[in-house]
Amino acid sequence: MITINQGDRIYHPGHGLGVVKSIRKKSFFGEDKAKFVKLYFERDDLTWLVRANNLPNTIRTTMSPKEARKILKHLKSWEGTLSEQWKTRATANQAAIDKGDPYGYAEVVKGLSLMQEQGSLSATDRRHLNLGIKYLCEELSNALGKTQARVRQLIEKATSSQPSAA
Repeated sequence: MITINQGDRIYHPGHGLGVVKSIRKKSFFGEDKAKFVKLYFERDDLTWLVRANNLPNTIRTTMSPKEARKILKHLKSWEGTLSEQWKTRATANQAAIDKGDPYGYAEVVKGLSLMQEQGSLSATDRRHLNLGIKYLCEELSNALGKTQARVRQLIEKATSSQPSAA
């Protein structure tokens, strides 16, 4: 469980970047007061009130600029491969996206980008590639203070198997 304070930026894999709007004790239906956290996620225009002790373990603090640079380096240097079996690949990619780990996003994006260079992707592969890019762009642009369009260029450069022009 992470320690959060009002005003902190947070990340949730299903809702993206968010902010802790308030932390207050409330009681409902005669229950003793419990601590509640009010979160707001811009991507979904979602306000979420959740008991502090029930915060999902998928919520984490946002990455630092240093961590964002590590993610881009990982994206460029990762040499793993995705399964040739579409069902196994789809299950693994969905699990990586659901987990919310930016390194997992990077590996999904890199693997599928390389597969796309070699041929066409299935509809599920395209959806996973687009989600991975969307989620990476969102968080990396926040950490690096760059536009999502600029971050997308950095991702495309890092995932390309073609040598970059000098």
